[in-house]
Amino acid sequence: MKTSLHAKDYQMPHSHYKMSYKGLEMIPYKHLCYLNGDSLALTQTEYSILQTLMESCGQAVSSKVISERVWNDAVYISRNDSIAVHVRHLREKLHDTLKPFDYIKTVWGIGYVLE
Repeated sequence: MKTSLHAKDYQMPHSHYKMSYKGLEMIPYKHLCYLNGDSLALTQTEYSILQTLMESCGQAVSSKVISERVWNDAVYISRNDSIAVHVRHLREKLHDTLKPFDYIKTVWGIGYVLE
């Protein structure tokens, strides 16, 4: 039996997608990130945190979920300060250091949201 693949039947693998928000663009399958067309130099941890927030854009993401996604563990209590430091570095790289923040907002008692 011969099978054929028609263009309408083909779907881009989930890993081949782009995410964008307010001039911020991520291309996860290439591990690239741009802000208003300029490349951002992010560490692996910063990239993973930002990707987690972009995938949940507009919804608060708990520190526990960030810890699970970034470090593959749920021991987030000891990582909570570490997450805050990485978010601060992300804000600096996004030129988003003055309140009210344009990108990553802190949701007190929960975590962070991209909005």
